[in-house]
Amino acid sequence: MKRTICNIEYDTENSELILKHTSGNPGDPDGYEESLYKTPEGKYFLYVNGGENSIHPTENITRMSEKTAESWACEHR
Repeated sequence: MKRTICNIEYDTENSELILKHTSGNPGDPDGYEESLYKTPEGKYFLYVNGGENSIHPTENITRMSEKTAESWACEHR
């Protein structure tokens, strides 16, 4: 997935996957995944996607500061 935020492109295909967190099983309407990425330029973002009843019912990308990314990673390891 690609998304441009404030003239910066965030692309899951061209970024490094740092950590992936899943909840539920594939196909579970309550299940979801959250994946932390780092762009080649050093920008962090969270890719989310999930089932229709989950906290992430649609695919999305949200940018994160380095500090927030580190905190998120610590919470999900």
